[in-house]
Amino acid sequence: MESVGRLMTERDLAFYKGKRVFVTGHTGFKGAWLCHLLSLMGAEVTGYALKAPTEPSLFEIADIARDIHSVTGDVRDAAALKAAFDEARPEIVLHLAAQPIVRESYRNPAYTYETNVMGTVNILECVRGSETVRSFLNVTTDKVYLNREWAWGYRENEELDGFDPYSNSKSCSELVTHSYKNSFFADGRAAISTARAGNVIGGGDFAADRIIPDCVRAAQKGEDIVVRNPYSTRPYQHVLEPLCAYLMIAARQAENGALSGWYNVGPDDVDCFQTGALVDLFVKAWGGGLKWINRADGGPHEANFLKLDCTKLKTVFGWKPTWNLETAIEKVVEWSKCYLSGGDVRACMDDQIRAFLR
Repeated sequence: MESVGRLMTERDLAFYKGKRVFVTGHTGFKGAWLCHLLSLMGAEVTGYALKAPTEPSLFEIADIARDIHSVTGDVRDAAALKAAFDEARPEIVLHLAAQPIVRESYRNPAYTYETNVMGTVNILECVRGSETVRSFLNVTTDKVYLNREWAWGYRENEELDGFDPYSNSKSCSELVTHSYKNSFFADGRAAISTARAGNVIGGGDFAADRIIPDCVRAAQKGEDIVVRNPYSTRPYQHVLEPLCAYLMIAARQAENGALSGWYNVGPDDVDCFQTGALVDLFVKAWGGGLKWINRADGGPHEANFLKLDCTKLKTVFGWKPTWNLETAIEKVVEWSKCYLSGGDVRACMDDQIRAFLR
């Protein structure tokens, strides 16, 4: 990657060349983008996860397995995880494995807690016993905070207490990470951080109960887009925004352990959109007379208003978002139309990564 972006410096990009990186949850939407990005940087990546969680999946469509060493396994299986981890002997660990859907957490809370809490314990146990790991980053969510529905963004020192089982399990995952950092890594032998990202969108997300995949599916079928709650406000960002921020944090803290901590990763206030306004951008970018309808379905509780204050990330690292939401939506539409027309989605991903870093 010869070009240099605002999120990552040339030094950050060069850092990963030849580095052994262990990624949990690599078969998911964010994990697939992350592994491809790391492979372009020259990293030696081992991924550990269950089979791709959707059908179709970006991991399979873009043949991400050819970029990395892919291990099929469950983060709840401590022995299997440790075996893959020990074989990889990683220097950098990026923990993305999770049950990530709010509605699914209501249907299956025990599985959600087992995966999101004990999965974090298991990977941290691997790191605790490692002599090679220099940097660990646990990816959580903006939903870890006790949501008071106020108008300003949550800061990293706000109370953690997610409402639903998914959000709450991620709050627990944060607390587990904090405890391990204080209890076992105070000597600085490995830098430990968490990253709390806002709502992520991008090409190749096929998950259920997510607004952009719902939009793409409706457009593919020529149907109206059904929006459950058009007035909920969320911090939306293209998937490359948080991924590059994760890589920046992991690289910088590996070289300076004083940078380890807890970081919000989200868009500026102007890109905290109501869901209906987000769908308006999608309809405009897609074209063809597409439209949406408001149809609440009486589903479980979800927060109506959520914003992040990313001052800490901006101050510590000089970070700022690269693409605004309109550009992010255009990139989603570009990738989705490439896929639906039988185009080369890997080449599309490469083009978007180069454009983002440029």
